[in-house]
Amino acid sequence: MSSAFEPRDPDYEQRVRESFARQGLMATFAAELRSIKPGAVEIEVPFSPGLTQQDEFFHAGVGIAILDSACGYSAFTLMAPGMRVLTVELKVNLLAPAVGDYLQARGEVVRPGRNLTVCRGDAYAVSGGESKQVATILTTMIGVAEAS
Repeated sequence: MSSAFEPRDPDYEQRVRESFARQGLMATFAAELRSIKPGAVEIEVPFSPGLTQQDEFFHAGVGIAILDSACGYSAFTLMAPGMRVLTVELKVNLLAPAVGDYLQARGEVVRPGRNLTVCRGDAYAVSGGESKQVATILTTMIGVAEAS
């Protein structure tokens, strides 16, 4: 994942890590940040029976949640200090059952804007070193000033 974006905050990586650490859902999933670059973030979730649906695949909600977070944090890497990020829209296509040792979500900024940032992402089920794309997402994120 390469990035041609310039962050507005030199401490963007620390801000992403601190925000991610406050997410209860990501902690519940045992999700980990694998890569943080300007405009691009990767998140992984290890397989757990508690994250499955009735056929023992990762539940679609898990994949959607980590894709949303990967895209949100991708946008967040480009935001000025004192801002936070919220999702305002998302469209997901589920492409295949998510069966694997872990799920990997890669999010990246397509176009940063003054108010809205458009991002895209892909999720992969990884098992034994092989990965299979299981979902793709298009999101719109908004930067919101933190309360003082």
